[in-house]
Amino acid sequence: MDVTQTMTKDEGVKAILLTPEDIKLACSLLYVSYKNDPVFKEIFEATKPDYEQRLRAAIREELNTFWSTKQPMIGLFSGEHLLGVACLIEPQNGLSPDRFWHWRLKMMLNAGYLSTKNMIEKEKRVAAAIPNIHYHLLTFIAIHPDHQHHGLGHYLIKAVDSIVNENQLSEGVAVFVTKEKNMALFDSDNYKALDTIQVGQVSGTLMFRNKEG
Repeated sequence: MDVTQTMTKDEGVKAILLTPEDIKLACSLLYVSYKNDPVFKEIFEATKPDYEQRLRAAIREELNTFWSTKQPMIGLFSGEHLLGVACLIEPQNGLSPDRFWHWRLKMMLNAGYLSTKNMIEKEKRVAAAIPNIHYHLLTFIAIHPDHQHHGLGHYLIKAVDSIVNENQLSEGVAVFVTKEKNMALFDSDNYKALDTIQVGQVSGTLMFRNKEG
């Protein structure tokens, strides 16, 4: 799918698939967006002094894994400025919640054993709660804090819909919403709540949107 041609908002903002050169920028944007997320703070033990280092390392390993396995990573750009990121896992791609051994090893070396274990356990709970067999999983979606409240989140989520709708195997897309204030964004795009999932002392809402057509 050529997202450059099919998902242009206006002359100043466009949604395109990320390249290897964009990954460092995407990691920085996701870190800024997720460092105060309650579930991520729980998983990566925010009370410990090396929390920020471990979270950065985990996001970096996630995006490197996405690139090496050719998963779609959408960037929302204004010129050369990255405003938002959305990362998807496609149906039947071999990325189970346990991932593969070298991903787990890198994750443990950089983020720590307990953080890696917590993240894998969260992913297992999410997968177990989804009744569908073939679906996309939206693992990251974020607009940089300096560019929020301008409708860019809605535009980015429509870019996600375009990728999901073009995949013949996919039945829809799931997302684990960790901040209640973000529920409205997914409600507006016909996502439905499936379950509440507890992660340590905090919880989030698992939502699902059926593919159109």
